[in-house]
Amino acid sequence: MEHANSLSSELLARVRSRAAGYDERNEFFADDLDELRRAGYLLPRGLERASNDQRLLAAHAPATALGLTMHLVWMGVARDLAAGGDDSIAWVLDDIEAGEVFAFALSEAGNDAVMTDSTTRVERVDAAHGRGGWSFSGTKIMTTLSPAWTRLGVLGRYERPGAGAQIVHGFLARDAAGALPAGVEIVPDWNALGMRATQSFTTKLDGAIVSDERVSRILPTGPQRDRFLLAISANFHSLIASVYAGIADRALELAVESAQRRTRLSAEGAPYAHDPDTRRMLASAALELDALTPQLVAVARDVDAGVDRGDRWQRDLVGLKHRAVETARRVVDVAMRASGGGAYRADGELARLQRDVLAGIYHPSDTEAAHAAVAAHLLGPLP
Repeated sequence: MEHANSLSSELLARVRSRAAGYDERNEFFADDLDELRRAGYLLPRGLERASNDQRLLAAHAPATALGLTMHLVWMGVARDLAAGGDDSIAWVLDDIEAGEVFAFALSEAGNDAVMTDSTTRVERVDAAHGRGGWSFSGTKIMTTLSPAWTRLGVLGRYERPGAGAQIVHGFLARDAAGALPAGVEIVPDWNALGMRATQSFTTKLDGAIVSDERVSRILPTGPQRDRFLLAISANFHSLIASVYAGIADRALELAVESAQRRTRLSAEGAPYAHDPDTRRMLASAALELDALTPQLVAVARDVDAGVDRGDRWQRDLVGLKHRAVETARRVVDVAMRASGGGAYRADGELARLQRDVLAGIYHPSDTEAAHAAVAAHLLGPLP
């Protein structure tokens, strides 16, 4: 079900007003989450709508937008699979309609295979232990939405007896009172340079049980052509790209405001908006940012329409995320330069955007993985 737009200008203003405090206190965006949930922001909609919404929200509160990306990705995966006739995780949409908050616990220190292998170990639990399922043991890093998730997507490696290893994908659940599942420990260790309000804590799993009915996929290790994995990649890369585009939108807006406000003694008090160097800097940043929008829109529309780009999908998705992050970093840098020394204050919004935008280089797919994917599409895989 497609839900109505939930981002009023009044709501966005309140979200922006809280962003600096969350960052300064290294505090979860609890009030934002409550208000956005009441407004229907966490409810299902198409990727193009969600992408536009995330870009707008990120221009007001980047960490809030980044945190909610994780929930919106799972929403998009369930929606895309259902649209293609695969109801294997249609229950995710029902849970979202009921108010559950979804998050990811996939990242592991040193695991550059991301979704195709894992250092987390999985064992089969048979019905003699109460119910059939899978036991997960390992350490996950950067679990965004740690204080708030009620459904947590996890994966781990199962050494199938007498056969090849498999990756088991599934979901853990907090109970109605908010208690963590048995075998799950959240370590409140988030003290990052930027995107602080996401509170992306470490999650330790020690025999945490995913029941059979909450297993979403069991796949061989290594790259696979599976619609579940493609849907995760499509929604994750698109929505992450939208967040960083929103950061760039706001940085450029702040730089324009600064150029119109600040004056130059050497130019008899004329504003920096009349300075040729400033004008060229900001125009160049705007041109680069303008070029990102058509790619964002085209990818989201194709996902919504179920377009099959075949082998190009991974190239296009990693390229979109890479381009969005690198463009945003350059735009924020130009905004800092154009705004003068006043922007170099720890409590300033531009300085916070400078710290937040840096987080983009650490999200999958990083620049090395993006270039490797494009090279493999152009030249074939390495022997």
